[in-house]
Amino acid sequence: MKYDVLLIGSGGREHAMAWKLVQSPLMGNFYCAPGNAGISKVAECAEIDITDHSAIINFCNSKKIDFVIIGPEAPLVAGIVDDMASAGIKAFGPSAGAAQLEGSKAFTHEICDLYDVPAASYAKFNNGPKAKAYIRGAELPLVIKADGLAAGKGVVIAFNQNDALEAVDACFEGDFGEAGNQVVIEEYLVGEEVSLFAICDGQVASLIGTAQDHKQVYDGDQGPNTGGMGAYSPASIVDQETINEIMGEIIVPTLAGMHARGTPFKGILFAGLMLCEDGPKLIEYNVRFGDPECQVLMMRLRSDLLELMLTAADGSLLEHEIEWSDFSALGVVLATEGYPGSYRNGTAIGGTLDYEDADNVIIFHAGTRYDGEQLVANGGRVLNVCAKGRSVREAQQLAYAAIDRIDWPQGFCRKDIGWREVEREND
Repeated sequence: MKYDVLLIGSGGREHAMAWKLVQSPLMGNFYCAPGNAGISKVAECAEIDITDHSAIINFCNSKKIDFVIIGPEAPLVAGIVDDMASAGIKAFGPSAGAAQLEGSKAFTHEICDLYDVPAASYAKFNNGPKAKAYIRGAELPLVIKADGLAAGKGVVIAFNQNDALEAVDACFEGDFGEAGNQVVIEEYLVGEEVSLFAICDGQVASLIGTAQDHKQVYDGDQGPNTGGMGAYSPASIVDQETINEIMGEIIVPTLAGMHARGTPFKGILFAGLMLCEDGPKLIEYNVRFGDPECQVLMMRLRSDLLELMLTAADGSLLEHEIEWSDFSALGVVLATEGYPGSYRNGTAIGGTLDYEDADNVIIFHAGTRYDGEQLVANGGRVLNVCAKGRSVREAQQLAYAAIDRIDWPQGFCRKDIGWREVEREND
């Protein structure tokens, strides 16, 4: 049987998913809403407001869509999977109840407390004066987080009291909208940060891969946080013993706890972790693939992504084993000058066509569109230049060689993506 599929989203993550999905022999007609310039090469893009669930359901009915795959977190937290189910449409992703694992950091901490998942100690507050009083009596540094969805920007690591107090003000004064109506204050964990991804069917979790992201905008992990400036996979620091520990002490108890609550988790469970001296601890959960981690994971995944997602949605993941390539993959984000602050859209980009069919280099589009036949920037993070190699160093060299051939004077990137892993490989 072939399945007519609708993919929701418009970023580099969704382009990477689309690139992998169309390789499946199960794929029938393929649509994406709203998509981007790169996705338009492999799917029919539809200009639909993805916050309008009724419009998506109407589109699915008109096109006889068999399966909807949701890329970004906001529609998941808003209950799009529940609305699809009510309309009789199969979808991949967690329900609104299960998506609270990303939608509320306080909720995740409560789950960790209930099911003995190792995580940072924390306190939560719904007003500024109480949060500030707590900070004045706490040991620094502290991590201040807006409780809700803040596009990766509602987190401040405060090394002094003034920064911590200002971070609380930013939340309660509306810098992050409703996401800042509640604040979570966490202990500062010391170690190396990594990401682990599992696909879940409500009761079973299977490893999709490990990766390491680079969140700061400038080389050397300097400057403000971004949505991510690059990633590589696998992260060798997460050896098989550590993977077993993470799955056994973090992922599986969370999955069991969500099932026990009556909100079984189906979809991608993305654990942001700190590898501490006393073992891995959970920093946060996301309920979808990371961006830019998804791009490098898709380059290494040998299994049929569409089949895996259908299997997870049907609750029969135990029947499938997931296979990966032995190669490493590394991706570098090209962003518009000014990102993550203000930037100008519409600047022309050239030189990307050279790599559209390359064996070892793929350019995934994020914030792009076509102005006639000219590819132009249409966002902060614009392109993801990804390469695979026998080592992270080799993949790094291929990715940066490809970047050198892109003609986009208004773009910039970090020059050190993968630096930790390259250092490990050199030891």
